Amino acid sequence: MQILRNSLQKNLTVSPHHLVELQILFYAGRMYSRRSKSSGAEKSLSHEEQQAKINEVRRALGPLTDKLPNLCWDGSILRYLRARNWDADKATKMLKETLKWRLEYKPESIRWEDVSHEAETGKIYRANYLDKYGRTVLILRPGFQNTSSTKGQIRYLVYCMENAILNLEADQEQMVWLIDFQGWTMASITIKVTRETAHVLQDYYPERLALAILYNPPRIFESFWKVVKPFLDQKTYKKVKFVYSDDTDSQKIMTDIFDINSLESAFGGHNQVGFDFNKYGEQMKEDDKKMSAIINSAGSVLSQDPSLASILQQPEPSTSEALSQGSSDSSSSSDPESTKSVHTKNSKENKEKLNQNYDSGSAKLDVQPEPVKMRESA
Repeated sequence: MQILRNSLQKNLTVSPHHLVELQILFYAGRMYSRRSKSSGAEKSLSHEEQQAKINEVRRALGPLTDKLPNLCWDGSILRYLRARNWDADKATKMLKETLKWRLEYKPESIRWEDVSHEAETGKIYRANYLDKYGRTVLILRPGFQNTSSTKGQIRYLVYCMENAILNLEADQEQMVWLIDFQGWTMASITIKVTRETAHVLQDYYPERLALAILYNPPRIFESFWKVVKPFLDQKTYKKVKFVYSDDTDSQKIMTDIFDINSLESAFGGHNQVGFDFNKYGEQMKEDDKKMSAIINSAGSVLSQDPSLASILQQPEPSTSEALSQGSSDSSSSSDPESTKSVHTKNSKENKEKLNQNYDSGSAKLDVQPEPVKMRESA
């Protein structure tokens, strides 16, 4: 901690109050890190074992799977299981917490006019190109922060996440973050926003991030990263790559992931077109129309069913209890070919239902692809 304190004070002036916050976060983060590492290495399951885990969660969710089919389908459950290292009880609890949050926060209802003031400097926006793997790209420029409201900043982040998911390709469930540190200083950060951001992304959007590229972070960020890193689960921080424009080896990450002709010049690409607030606003309004069409359709991800709140308040049974309750259909789910066909049929039906509601370029869901294989495991 003394090293961190000396590093911070050497590189910039930190108020005593801010330094105390960093110290508290650092110690809390170390405790969280020890707890999270105790869960062990990530498991590797066969397709049949994965489907069995999905079936466990579906039974534990009970009527929620029918009432919220686009949030509780196999592909979605799979993300939560991966995020909780295939622990069905923990995945069920995590998914139910997400459903509670979505019903209260209503992220799908946020519209451009609600958050446009947060976007004026281009601090977060969706790129008009995909990476080589067909994944949506979000540009983040934390040095361009223009507001002080934690609530407003998180609301805009959630809007951007929903928009990025809306524009995922049919065979993708994950996105790439490109984080530009131009103009970044320690004054650009708010500890409260950083903590809330980590909470929202990890707990409510698990396994949505394929890769986060930190482009030209200043030396002082390394000290801040030591504070933030313990709050990230191990799988998340392994997806973070540091890239420097004067480092040939790290630049290879950019050429492996992006088409240099499409990539913006700020990241070493040949695309000279920068962020245009007015044009981006028009693009977001069109996407808002697509989102409204989803909500108003029969397959809406939102539900007006008043019974949902009461169902979500009920304590979820353990997966062993759910399995005993659902023993009558265990014979059909125990057969590998049967579970495979159920998963495939479920995925296709959900995808077809969503595709009927969208025009070209709208949101589609499918099974999560394998992560990009680079120097480290993503």
